[in-house]
Amino acid sequence: MSDEEWERFLRESVTGVAGAPVEPSARAREVERRLRERSGQPEGWRTYSPARPRRRTGWYVTGLVAAVSLLIVGLFPQQVVGWVGGDDGEQESAPLAAESEGPREAPGAEPDLRPTLAEPFRGSPAARWADGAAGITVPPAKATGWMDAAEVERALRQSRDFLVAAGLDSRVLRGERPTKAIALLNPHQKDVQAYLRTSLSSTAPAPKANPLLLFSRFRPEQARLVGDVVKTRGRLTYREGKRGAVEVTADVTFVYPVTPAGDGGRNAEVVRTIVRREVVMSWDDPAKVITEPGTMSLVSYALDMTNGGCSTPTGYFVPPFGTADEQPAEAHQVDPYDRSKPIDTSNGTTGKGCATATRS
Repeated sequence: MSDEEWERFLRESVTGVAGAPVEPSARAREVERRLRERSGQPEGWRTYSPARPRRRTGWYVTGLVAAVSLLIVGLFPQQVVGWVGGDDGEQESAPLAAESEGPREAPGAEPDLRPTLAEPFRGSPAARWADGAAGITVPPAKATGWMDAAEVERALRQSRDFLVAAGLDSRVLRGERPTKAIALLNPHQKDVQAYLRTSLSSTAPAPKANPLLLFSRFRPEQARLVGDVVKTRGRLTYREGKRGAVEVTADVTFVYPVTPAGDGGRNAEVVRTIVRREVVMSWDDPAKVITEPGTMSLVSYALDMTNGGCSTPTGYFVPPFGTADEQPAEAHQVDPYDRSKPIDTSNGTTGKGCATATRS
C-alpha cells in the first residue's frame, strides 16, 4: 500500500464514508419494534392523551323507564294489578294481624266473587282471616282476682278450648253431642245444666233453649262443610268479676262454608253461614262458689247469625240453599263481618222476619 492510500484509510476511519451503513441505537430499535406491533399514528414519547369520558346512556334510559313506571302505577293502580296477575281481577292479600282490640269500622269491600268448592272463602273478608283457633286472640295474663298470673293464663287457655270444642270440633259440626265443651262447664250451675238437657234433646227447642246459642251444628243429611277450614276472628278479654272471680269475655265470629249434602258436583252451590258469639265465662274462687276444678260458670251467651235459618228453631243451622239471592226489598239488612258494632241478639231475625246479609 502506498503512502497516499494509507493516509486516506486513516482519514476515512475517523470521519466515515458517505453512504456507509450505520448501526441503530437501542432507543431507535425500541421505537421500530413498537411501530411494527401497532398500527396507526404512534404516540410521542412525551405526549399525553386524556381518557375519553364514558357515555352513561344506559343509566339514563334505566332511570327514565323507572320514572315512567312509577307514574303509571300512581295513575292506574288497578290496571297494573290486573297486568301483574290474578284470576278475574282477584289478587292475593296478606293475612290480617290478630285482633287485639275492638275494630272501629267494618272491613272494606271485597271483589264480588262467588264462593266455590275450591275457594270457599273467595270474595269474602274471611279470606284474610286466620284458620280455626288461630283466629282467637288470647291476651297476656296478669294476676287478677283470686288467681295469680299462671292461673289466669290457664283460665284463658281453657276458655279458648271451650270455644274450639263448641264451634270448631268436626264431630259437633256434624251434629254430635258437644262432650268436650260440656266438660268445661261447672256441673253445679243448675240453670246452665237445665239448658243443656233441654236444648240438646229437643227437636224443636224454644228460642232461649236453642243449642246454637253455644254450639255450631249442621244436620249431616242437609249440609256438609266444604273442606276442613273454618275461618275465625275475635278475641278474649278478662277482668275481675263477682266475688273475686276472673271473668273472661269471648267475642268471636265463625265463618262456615257449606254445600248441600247430596250435591257432589264440581259446580255445587256454596253458602257461608256466619256466626258471631259473645260468651261471658266466670272462673270462680272455689272458696266462695261451689264448682269443680277446671270448670267455669256461664254468665251470659248470645248469638248473631246470617245464612243459618230464621224460621222455627231446629237446633241446627239451616243454610238457605237455592234462595241465597232472594232478598225482599223491605228486609232488614246487616253486615255479618262488621265487628265494630255490639252483637245483635235477635239471632238473625227482626220483628218483620229474617234479616238479610249485605254480603257473605
